[in-house]
This record gives sequence, structure tokens and C-alpha cells, in this order.
Amino acid sequence: MLTYESDDTLAHRLDPRSKLAVQLGFAATALAHTELPALVALSVVTALILFAARVSLLETLYAYRFALVFLALAPLLAAVTLGSPWIDRADGLASARASYRVLLVLLVSAAYVRSTPVRASRAAIQRTVPGKPGQLLGVGVALVFRFLPVLQADLRTIRDAMAARLGDQRSAVDRASTLGLLGLTRAFDRADRLALAMQARCFAWNPTLPALALSRLDYPVLAAAVVLALSALV
Repeated sequence: MLTYESDDTLAHRLDPRSKLAVQLGFAATALAHTELPALVALSVVTALILFAARVSLLETLYAYRFALVFLALAPLLAAVTLGSPWIDRADGLASARASYRVLLVLLVSAAYVRSTPVRASRAAIQRTVPGKPGQLLGVGVALVFRFLPVLQADLRTIRDAMAARLGDQRSAVDRASTLGLLGLTRAFDRADRLALAMQARCFAWNPTLPALALSRLDYPVLAAAVVLALSALV
């Protein structure tokens, strides 16, 4: 599961705004360039980012295992045609390059999640986007970071309970429908409890957030983010 982990890595010492800038610049470049040399360069940048945040590649790939299934199936489905020649390699390779770019973006985002506290992310967003839109966006991001791991834990609990009752011997459709129905029920229950808890704690749109300040480490990172963003136009 991808969550924040306290550490003293280079990525942990950076301001969340500079890390968000790198993510935006990297995503823009990754979506703009499809050539093999660009993908190799982006892979090197991704490896450096993972190293700076001390993120395990295998653990991250395991956490994204469900997304990897769709990314792996996309090139196969894109290559299949309804007539001769039945397999279009050009479409399959184009889809494979697109899936690989999405994977690189996911890996970079994993480094951000591992190295940035939720409150720091909210503070970075609210102080970058002014007014109510920034507050709404910051609250949404904070709730997603906190709520998603809880829902994932509920799904694992439901799956383990089904397996203990020999539910793993049912058909795939039956297991998927049961898991989906119970998962949605848990999600709505969690949402109701979350809303009640927020009211009980007098939820504030503009709470006292942690102070943010750029350090000398952030300026080279911001420069790299600008270079990544501009490279999307090349």
C-alpha cells in the first residue's frame, strides 16, 4: 500500500510545492514524447526520483498490480483487428509505449506519496491555488489520501472473509459481484461516518496548516521541473 513513510531522504526534505512541480513537468513531458530515446531518458529520470525518495521498485509495482494488468492488456487489445492481418503491430507498439509512459508517471507519483505528508500536500495546494477552489482541491486531495487506504483495507478484509468461507471456490463473476457489492456498502458506510466525524470536529475549510518554505535544495528541483515542462514543447 502506498502511504507516507517518515524518513530523512532527499525527497523528504524538499518542499511539497517543488515536488508537485516536478510531477506536473514529468507528466507533461511523458505524455508529449513517444520516441524511444525520450522513453529511455524518462526512465532514467524516474529511477533517480525513486532513488531520491528511497522507494522500492518491486513494492511499488506490487502496489500497482491491478493497474499493471490493464496497462499490460491495453497493447494486446490495441493490436487485435477484426480482419486481416488480425494483428496490427504498429497499433500494439503505440499502445505499449503509452502504457509504459503511464507506468512511469505512476512511479513518480509513488515517490511523492511516500515522501510527502498529507497535511503538507494540502498546504501546498491551498497556498498555490488561491481562494475557495484551492481549499476545495486541498480538502479533496487530503481526503483521498486518507480515505483510499481505508477502503483498500476493507476490500482485503472482505476478500479474506470470503476465502475463509470457501468463497474462493465460487465463479469469478460471483466473487467479483459479491466483493463489489460489499465494497460499495462499506464505502458508503465509511463516507457517512466520515461526514459525521467532520461535523463533530467542526471541520474547517481553512485550518492552520504546516508552514512551507523553499530551501536551497528546492531551487535546482524547481529548475528541473521547468526544464521538464519546457521539454514537452520541443
